[in-house]
Amino acid sequence: MYFREPAVGLAFCIFYLAFNFTNKYVLSILKFTYPTLFQGWQTLVGGVFLHVCWKIGWVEINFFSRSDIISWLPASAFFVGIIYAGSRALSRLPIPVFLTLHNGAEVVTYVVQRVFFREQSSYVRSFSVILLLMSVGSLPLHDVQFDKDGYFWAVIHLFCSGCYKVFQKSKKPSSLSDLDQQYINYFFSVVLLASASHPTGDLISALEFPFLYFSIFHSGCFASGILGFLLMLLSVKLRSSVSPAHHLSWAFLAKGLTALVSLFVFEISLDIPLTICFLTGCFGEALLIYAERTGA
Repeated sequence: MYFREPAVGLAFCIFYLAFNFTNKYVLSILKFTYPTLFQGWQTLVGGVFLHVCWKIGWVEINFFSRSDIISWLPASAFFVGIIYAGSRALSRLPIPVFLTLHNGAEVVTYVVQRVFFREQSSYVRSFSVILLLMSVGSLPLHDVQFDKDGYFWAVIHLFCSGCYKVFQKSKKPSSLSDLDQQYINYFFSVVLLASASHPTGDLISALEFPFLYFSIFHSGCFASGILGFLLMLLSVKLRSSVSPAHHLSWAFLAKGLTALVSLFVFEISLDIPLTICFLTGCFGEALLIYAERTGA
């Protein structure tokens, strides 16, 4: 019983690393940058696996009404923005840069909650958001591998991530569980991305992809779909069994481990100013966890 949380948490960290590394390999090393097809394949695999697990009784999906589905569609639209823009950004940016920019979603969440929902915030949380904003804002100035398109898609990714968190919190308590929400996300994504793959030319471009890498691409997409599905299940399990602060702590560890290991696997030009940007972001995120844990 005492080892359950560490076991789930460590598994979450390992799958988080494997998921991001697989995506980075397919998108950057193989240079298969067709996001509608890539993410459509991922969400199809995840949706099918979640549906099968529901039917055989491994997970519980509630019979949600049409009104529940319609009310959740804005969040599903943000979810598509998260995975689409995230793929675009990850294909062009180093993993530590991408994860640091991803933390900027907390800034979006903070601003939306303060401006539109008039929520009060502690000084510790406000200071942590300032540090995250400083880290994100300084990255383009010190990144010697600066990629304009990569940063553009990363901004869209963090904006959609922040809005998704706000929408998710505003729907709590809700008749939709975390798995219900993900079930709707998966199948909404498949429909939207499948319909968008032909007009954008992704399907045609994929068929022209070099045959040598074609099977590797499919294997990578399939592996990414499975890893993403298992990562989602572990995240839901972790969120339901520990406090929000503990869940944030495991997410912080997973991102830190992934960023650190990626330095030895993928190419990145790292210098002192860029390292300071990363460390500032890490300190800001650590303060955010402290604020969540203490209620400060």
